Amino acid sequence: MIKKTSKYTFGIDSFGDLATKEDGKLTSYAEAIRLVTEEAVLADKLGINAISLGEHHREEFAISSPEMVLAGIATRTKNIKLASGVTVLSSDDPVRVFERFSTLDALSGGRAQVILGRGSFTESFPLFGYDLEDYEILFEEKIELFAKILEEKPVTWSGRTRAALKDADIFPKTESGRLETMVGVGGSPKSVIRAARYNFPLMLAIIGGDPARFAGYAELYKRASEEFGNTPHPIGIHSPGLIAETNEAAFKMAWPLFKQSFDKIGRTRGWAPWTPEHFDNEVQSGSLYVGSPETVAHKIARAMKVVGAERFDMVYGFGPMEVSARKKMIELYANEVIPRVKELLGEK
Repeated sequence: MIKKTSKYTFGIDSFGDLATKEDGKLTSYAEAIRLVTEEAVLADKLGINAISLGEHHREEFAISSPEMVLAGIATRTKNIKLASGVTVLSSDDPVRVFERFSTLDALSGGRAQVILGRGSFTESFPLFGYDLEDYEILFEEKIELFAKILEEKPVTWSGRTRAALKDADIFPKTESGRLETMVGVGGSPKSVIRAARYNFPLMLAIIGGDPARFAGYAELYKRASEEFGNTPHPIGIHSPGLIAETNEAAFKMAWPLFKQSFDKIGRTRGWAPWTPEHFDNEVQSGSLYVGSPETVAHKIARAMKVVGAERFDMVYGFGPMEVSARKKMIELYANEVIPRVKELLGEK
């Protein structure tokens, strides 16, 4: 069991990937959602601090409405933070996002956390009737409105991307008076500065390359926060990984899963197919946290040190991973990796 008193927090992330069952078949979408719920219950019992569920509208992922799944998890858990990872604010309505997450906050006893972002995919834009040419202004205007809504006072606002509001009061209010909110950023300096301007904590989505290259973004966030007159919040990291009992077992399992997933995404973005060399580079010095508990712990500790992060969320169950391996990974992460990372960071 993970100790609760720590300056560091650790979470798991899922997009609701379709997992592989014992009979070799993929789960249905319904089964995948129920599986994530069971995994969240396990993570809560093991003392993992947070679970984040990403919003996607693609055939390989079951979760398109994170807050609905989180609401189900809320009724079966006690302590774990319930976050989106991310909510694609650009193609949603800020009022409705607040209403849904303040409802989740009430249901969970104050454990809701919305992580706002522009997302790593664009399927939601045509799906909900938005023009990709408005990509920048959609997020800029909607995060401005969301920041006003978080004050939980009547809102007056006008812009180009939705109807104006005049003294609009939005319900339900939260018990704490503030819905916990972060901004997920994939590496844009402008996005980092925007998070600092609105005084939102920063979650860095690092899915490739040496995490040390993001240290500059962390420094930019701190400097910009101070220039805006805000106190910088602790920074988080979100990255994919796979943990098994040994390095050999983890590498053997991870290579086909990550290649299949990244190649499928890459075909829509013009990326070259993954090679064993690419995989090895990401495992050894990049942002794939693959290996035994000891190997992964050392790599997480290094990343948190070089970036200056106090939170680490690992994307687990990547691709059509076996159900039993997903559960085992969560157990290893909670029982062996997290305590070891805290030791390596100097926490006794």
